[in-house]
Amino acid sequence: MPITLAQGVNLHVVPTEKYKTVRILVRFNTRLNKETITKRTLLSSLLETNSLNYPDQVKLSEKLAELYGASFGINVNKKGNLHWLNLSMNLVNDKYLDNSHVLADAAEFLKEILFYPNINDGQFEAETFQREKENLKAYYESISEDKQVYSSLALQNLYFSQSEDQRIPSFGTIADLEKETAESIAAYHQQMIREDQVDIFVLGDVDVAEVTALFSTLPFEDRASGSADIFYAQPSRNVIEERSEQEILAQSKLNLGYHTDVYYGDENYFALQIFNGVFGGFPHSKLFMNVREKENLAYYASSSVDTFRGFLSVQTGIDGKNRNQVLRLISVELENIRQGKVTDLEIEQTKAMLKNQYLLSLDNAGAVLENEYLNDLIPHLRLKDDEWIRRMEAVTLADVQRVAKLVQLQAVFFLEGEKVDE
Repeated sequence: MPITLAQGVNLHVVPTEKYKTVRILVRFNTRLNKETITKRTLLSSLLETNSLNYPDQVKLSEKLAELYGASFGINVNKKGNLHWLNLSMNLVNDKYLDNSHVLADAAEFLKEILFYPNINDGQFEAETFQREKENLKAYYESISEDKQVYSSLALQNLYFSQSEDQRIPSFGTIADLEKETAESIAAYHQQMIREDQVDIFVLGDVDVAEVTALFSTLPFEDRASGSADIFYAQPSRNVIEERSEQEILAQSKLNLGYHTDVYYGDENYFALQIFNGVFGGFPHSKLFMNVREKENLAYYASSSVDTFRGFLSVQTGIDGKNRNQVLRLISVELENIRQGKVTDLEIEQTKAMLKNQYLLSLDNAGAVLENEYLNDLIPHLRLKDDEWIRRMEAVTLADVQRVAKLVQLQAVFFLEGEKVDE
């Protein structure tokens, strides 16, 4: 059960002897909003770089070295309707050291980073602010160089055309970055600390009472409790949105977006996982084996699902002249699954891969904490490990066919590579 540190601020202690390290995750959770996504991304960089008492990267690194080489990072991401700013730390367990108090020092370090950023007179320190703003701008500009990422974001922008919040990347946009000042981000820091839902996780061989005492000193105040519904549902449309761009590239990108109407935890969830594995999720999938290997029409071809937005995407790298042929082949493979043209081996291989992935995740501290977080956010969907495996293995071909019939093409983004003149 979570321990309430303040209204809307919860501590989750997850005692386990599985790891020799202690992992800490502090998650600030708010509703996804176009107006704040870029602010949160820039803020994450500023908080990660220095603080009032560690005013530069060197001082911060020295402090982490004192904590026996603890690792520390801050990032942002989104899930469905929610936007998260995550602070994570990995530290050695005091039980393996003589007369140490690493966990207590780590709690103090987190307090410094979160509550005492490098802000004076209501604004972030000018040099730090300018540098981090320039760094973020350079990152935004570099995205267009990675054509696979660029195409994936362009497809998202096309598919989620009905929602300004969903269209933009989890890390924001260069246009919104231009508007931000050292004052505006300092003001937003105060707003986030005051208003966001906060969940603190401590995973490791730790004492619950000791952890509770340490983290109770964080000066969080009460805020309105209860977060937005995590699931974003977009109705399917009868028209397919299409957009093409041309650039001088050796390889064209063809990305497709499908509406699934299947969400995390619902009755079709496991059937969708199997469908995705058979369709394009694994190296034995139809897209990989037929579009890439057999027909030799793609450099890569795969699919992935987002069950918090009812969204499935297909990513391919192809020769531009093969666009229509590849589109037709992808459509044929989807229809084959709808018709039940799937071998027992394909189903069994997919189940084996999913089971293996799941079991591996149980040994990954980051994955364990994500699972704990979701279990707390949507407790009615919580599944024990053996139940997860049982439900996944119970999926039949008929279930996979049923899900395949729900999958509807909604968006096509084509980045056509023009040949470079010799």
